[in-house]
Amino acid sequence: MKHGKKYVESLKKIDSNKIYGAEEAFELVAGLAKAKFDETVELHVRLGVDSRHADQQVRGAVILPHGTGRKIKVLVFAKENKFEAAKAAGADYVGGAELAEKIQKENFLDFDVVIASPDMMAVVGRLGKILGPKGLMPNPKAGTVNPDVARAVSDAKAGKIEYRLDKTNIIHCSIGKVSFGAQKLMENFDALMTAIARAKPAAAKGQYIKSCVTSSTMGPGIKISTTKYGS
Repeated sequence: MKHGKKYVESLKKIDSNKIYGAEEAFELVAGLAKAKFDETVELHVRLGVDSRHADQQVRGAVILPHGTGRKIKVLVFAKENKFEAAKAAGADYVGGAELAEKIQKENFLDFDVVIASPDMMAVVGRLGKILGPKGLMPNPKAGTVNPDVARAVSDAKAGKIEYRLDKTNIIHCSIGKVSFGAQKLMENFDALMTAIARAKPAAAKGQYIKSCVTSSTMGPGIKISTTKYGS
């Protein structure tokens, strides 16, 4: 893959064999961002587990102290008696079967997070083939199947993100914007890594956190030390 001139220039300022401390890594990420927009900062964490086994799945959610820098649109499935509370908490869309029908028939997908009260899962379950592949299906482990939908909405708006293992045993998450600066990015990084460390499956053997790489949207990857979070 051919990279642009700015990417190549940034790459020269990184030692590809070095594992950087978090502070230095995020100072580099912020300093090397060259795009005209506020680039997103990504984290890619490789784990020493096998996602093919149910007892080695890693999935959960964590509230980043400084959010993600994105405006999150939240859709809520709930009974009518919870509509007002969900709206007051900041939900962008609230409804029941009629919302499910709109998603199915109109391909309505103008939202980033879906929250459902447990008594609505019979309705939401029919949307599995649409929401599942997009990572939008509500899940109890992520706190998006929740009887307290207002609280779940507040958490999502405050910067709660879901993390989960993909088929290659890597967790991919956005942890903020370049404009946050190194300190805020470090604090978001610490919150996510602490959560991942705590989510270590009992069935995991050997080294748990294999490697961690960060990069901005248009920037090269930088390896980060994860010694603090154990092995």
